[in-house]
Amino acid sequence: MMMYKAVFLDFYGTLVHEDDDILPVIYQQIQDSASRACNQQEIGRFWWKSFSAIFQNSFGDTYQTQRAIGIQSLKQTLEHFQSTRRAEELIEVQFDHWRKPRLYTDTLPFLKQLQGTRVYILSNIDSDDIAEAVRHHGIHADAIITSEDVRSYKPRAELFLEALKRTGLQPHEVIHIGDSMVSDVYGAQQLGIKAVWLNRLHKKQTDGYCPDYICHNLDDVYSILIQSDTERRQL
Repeated sequence: MMMYKAVFLDFYGTLVHEDDDILPVIYQQIQDSASRACNQQEIGRFWWKSFSAIFQNSFGDTYQTQRAIGIQSLKQTLEHFQSTRRAEELIEVQFDHWRKPRLYTDTLPFLKQLQGTRVYILSNIDSDDIAEAVRHHGIHADAIITSEDVRSYKPRAELFLEALKRTGLQPHEVIHIGDSMVSDVYGAQQLGIKAVWLNRLHKKQTDGYCPDYICHNLDDVYSILIQSDTERRQL
């Protein structure tokens, strides 16, 4: 048995690949159709800035799904670079990725090792998309809780609070694992939940944040969980 009674897991970037390989395909099509001179880096920065502005104000009565935010921010990007492409058509490749993302090779073995421990997936994604992704890869969890379920996105507290409510556990009894320093690490820690930063891509650590643990793959994460349990039993 492990020290923690439940494990909270992020999904994209943690169990499956992010859409890093997909976005340049969209950038290239915008660049090819734009009247305004631009490169892919400029397109990516503008789209992300537009997406983030909507995303950060999306909660409660102002909540919008990831798909809606994606289309709206992409429309703004197309207008900015004077592209003739339609956002709804361009973004389909990203939506397809969300439903059938590439699986990390250590994901299924890690989940198998966690058998006997409650596992909850907490994701900033639309419910239908992650349901299809989980079905596609045969991933099993005790529950999947999405931003759409709570009308809020990590790092806001609602997703974590809903997970704690469903488990009936206290923050010190669970641990959260994710690849985002802000959404996952800060989001969990602000509620007193221990957080593992899964830094698969060996990114530079963001100033001002201090994960409880830093791991580069899920094998490392499992070692941390077992080590924590061993230390507890030795006390």
